[in-house]
Order: sequence, then structure tokens, then C-alpha cells
Amino acid sequence: MTAVGEILAGEIRRGGPIPFRRFMEAALYHPLHGYYCRARSRPSSDATPAGADPFGKEGDFFTAEQIQPVFGILMAARIRQLYRAMGEPKDFTVVELGAGRSEMALAFSEWRYLPLEVGDFLPPSFRGVVFSNEFFDALPVEVAIFQAGAFRQQLVALHGDRFVWQTGEAVAPAVEQYLRRFFPPPEEGCWYEINLEALQWIERIAKTLTEGYVLTIDYGFTRAESVRFPTGTLMGYRRHTARENVLDHPGERDITAHVNFSALEESGGEQGLQTNFFGTLAQTLLAAGEDDRFAAALAGPGEFRRRMQLKTLLFGMGETFRVLLQRKRP
Repeated sequence: MTAVGEILAGEIRRGGPIPFRRFMEAALYHPLHGYYCRARSRPSSDATPAGADPFGKEGDFFTAEQIQPVFGILMAARIRQLYRAMGEPKDFTVVELGAGRSEMALAFSEWRYLPLEVGDFLPPSFRGVVFSNEFFDALPVEVAIFQAGAFRQQLVALHGDRFVWQTGEAVAPAVEQYLRRFFPPPEEGCWYEINLEALQWIERIAKTLTEGYVLTIDYGFTRAESVRFPTGTLMGYRRHTARENVLDHPGERDITAHVNFSALEESGGEQGLQTNFFGTLAQTLLAAGEDDRFAAALAGPGEFRRRMQLKTLLFGMGETFRVLLQRKRP
């Protein structure tokens, strides 16, 4: 059993089955053994070796941020357009949520750049852009199943030395409110993920961003599109292969849940974040490259490699990932 698994198994033995949110939180963010900390006590047969980089060709997955320099150049161009729309304020700040290795630092270097992770605090007050790429999909979620006319919490229990699902009691009122509001009427046997932490981030952003934009890149669905996922969207990733059993090897593989963009959009709207654009990453990149017809992105050493990067971004990730751009006015 992994180091995180031992910790979670101890909790279950002492107090009974735990909410999936706690399982996902420990698996990804435990300060010593969580997946994103890269500080595992030992590898397992189905895990990235201890200390290995989870990103890129030799890791578990790609994000757009590894497609450098093209992604960075184009996102900087798009943010430059927003900067000009705001009148080029001197205190313009780019806050990146889930910055990881700060791979966007160079691209955003013409402005004040503040990389943040889960657990960090936003500045108390700032103007600029809150940028995130695959941040909200990795926040810990609650899981529920609609059974016998009620939403019931899906818990994580132990069967021998394996983690297994166990259906619990009715969900908490806040969870049911989220489900009733941001999903269509429920159907018997369907699974759902509830990302209350995403709404908390939106609330904090709305309070601290005095003027500017929130630019969110992620994969996900709207309320109407959620019917495509009757078994939910939880997925684990190991060497670019999706694994449906997210309870295996906690701490040694990525766990994600699709983003409910209706929740981000509507919750933000109530707090002064007006939707400016919602569409594909490809549309955003095309808008970013429009001013110079992609000259800046393609110029420089490695032109062929840059063209391949642009093709991947526009025709691969570009149609899979969505972009939500919200504006906060003073």
C-alpha cells in the first residue's frame, strides 16, 4: 500500500468510511506524500517512480503549459489584449492558480506575476488577470449517487487492503443545493461530482480582484451537457492512460473530475464576474494570434517544432479544452 494509502487506511480503521473528498485531498495534496508533492516514500508496480516528474512525455500526462514556447507566447498575447482593454494599468498583475513549476513565468514576465497553489492566499486587493490552466479539475470533490429518490454520499471504505466505494447517508444540504442547481433533474443510479471548493475560489477571486479578468482553461461540461456522464467524470491518469478506478494507489497517480462550467459561470455572475466569453481553447488561441497571424509564436529557433506545437494546441487540445473568460468591473 502507498504511503498515502497507509494514512487513509488508518483513518478508516479508526473512524469508518471517509468522504471521497478527503481521499482525493490526501492523494493529491498531502504535504509529504501527495501526488503533486513528488515526495513518495516508495514506488509501486503501477506508479510513477518516486520523485519522477508527472508532466510531459515521460510522465503521466501533458498539459498545455508543457507545449512551450508556443502556448506561453499565445496566452501572453491574449492577456496583453486584456491589459490594453483595461488601459494598461501600472499595477497590472497576473495571478496564476495551480502554477506548478511556473512554466508560464517567462511568458508573463512583462507584468507582475504571482504563482499560487492550493492552500495559498490571493493578494488582499489587485487589478489584472487570474489565469488558470487545469486547476479547477484537480480540486477535491464530493461524490454522490442518486438512489431511491435521494442523493447519497459515496464514501471510501476498506475491503482487506483495498479501497472500495460504499454508499452512505443523504448528502449535506450544501451538496444537495449544488446538485439541484447546477445539474438537470437527477436520474436513478447516476453519479455526480460536487466541487464546492471551486465555488469558494470564485468567491475569493471576486472579493479580491478589484478590476480585471478571470481566464479559466479546463475540460468540463455545462449543465445541459452533464447528461453525457451518467457514471460521473472521475479519472486517474498514469503514463498518458486514463484509469477509471481512482481508488488504486493513492498519491501515485493523478485524479481529476470534469469542471462544471455552469457552476463557475453562474456563481461568478452573482458576485460581479460577468461572462465575457465561453468557448474552446482553439477559439481563444486564434484570437490571440490574430494580431500578427502567429508570427511571434512561430518565429525563432525550431520553427518546425513550433508549428507542430501550434497544430497540437489548435486541433488536439484546442477542441477538447474550454475557456471561460469573466470580467470584473470597478
